[in-house]
Amino acid sequence: MSTVSTADETIDSRVAALLADLSGRPGVVVAFSGGADSAFLLAAAVQALGPERVMAATAISDSLPEWERGPAAAFAAELGVTHRLVDTHEMEREGYRANAGSRCYFCKAELLDVVSPIADERGWPVATGTNADDAIAGFRPGIRAAAERGAITPLRDAGLTKDQVREQSRRWGLRTWDKPAAACLSSRIAYGIEITPTLLARVERAEGAVRQRWSGPVPLTDLRVRDLGQGRARLEVDAEALAGLEDDPEARRSACEAVRDSGFDEVEVRAFRSGSMNDALRRSAPVS
Repeated sequence: MSTVSTADETIDSRVAALLADLSGRPGVVVAFSGGADSAFLLAAAVQALGPERVMAATAISDSLPEWERGPAAAFAAELGVTHRLVDTHEMEREGYRANAGSRCYFCKAELLDVVSPIADERGWPVATGTNADDAIAGFRPGIRAAAERGAITPLRDAGLTKDQVREQSRRWGLRTWDKPAAACLSSRIAYGIEITPTLLARVERAEGAVRQRWSGPVPLTDLRVRDLGQGRARLEVDAEALAGLEDDPEARRSACEAVRDSGFDEVEVRAFRSGSMNDALRRSAPVS
């Protein structure tokens, strides 16, 4: 007789709770970035409600890498849901441009302020891809902005973690199950440096150039080009790729050259770590 692991039972029960939550809704508008979490939520909503009662809304702005738009549209089309591209103007918010620790609050506020009227026309809530890990990850001002505007968080409410979202996405055959995290371009700009379309475009250009010229011994997974100010950049790649660069000086030189050719003067190389820019916030926080 086969046995089911406790881990499997946990995922199964949490996915069941998610689908039960969504099926009780009149419909839902998913704030759809194209990442693993929001893609999984969109697929779950279609299972629970049917495609006619689900809409995907993707923000179009200087903060979203252009290469993310096509795959997001293709994913929504495969599920058969209406996909709305909505223009957001977070750059017009002073708090966003100032790029202090609360930047993500203003970004999420702009997104919800644009998407909520679309959802309200249908009497549906806006759902974000916030998962259970996000809820305990510490400093997340964007979550607060969404909550203040009435957004729902079905993944978090069902207790689904990031790893569980990826595992269930794999079981469902979603192409996004192993998609690397892809935070907005503004997360690459060091806090305190005013965000401008020019800086965002430079970061996007640099990351695209590194991917295009990559000649390391292993494929790239995670990649960030961090703008540290004063012409300095930090190239972060996943640990396996970084180890490969240590053994291949020519590949390392080519990657750094791609960043410099995109408008930076100095480049350092480190292992990728999600949220590494938040270190500066922790160092500057007052000691209680």
